[in-house]
Amino acid sequence: MARKKKQKSPLVWKLLGSGFATGAGIAVRKLADAGWYAARGSTPPKNPAAPGVTWPEALAWAAVSGVAVAGGRLLAARGAAATYEKLTGKLPPGVNTESPRI
Repeated sequence: MARKKKQKSPLVWKLLGSGFATGAGIAVRKLADAGWYAARGSTPPKNPAAPGVTWPEALAWAAVSGVAVAGGRLLAARGAAATYEKLTGKLPPGVNTESPRI
């Protein structure tokens, strides 16, 4: 079986990906904290495993933060890919254009 040659990612793509991921991470954390505070009237548990945090509160924070992080990663990846395509005129390395739509 022939080995595929590993393609190096261009520096622009690495910088865009890192920049978008960092920005999205900061924004998602602030939005999740603010949303939790607006809904619950208290700050979210920083350590859900701490003895003073109830199970329902820990599970709720896990669900909220998990959805927020996944959404943020998706927005960052798509934003970085769209920006890369606008700058270079081609898709970023590793982006599959033949993904099935459901």
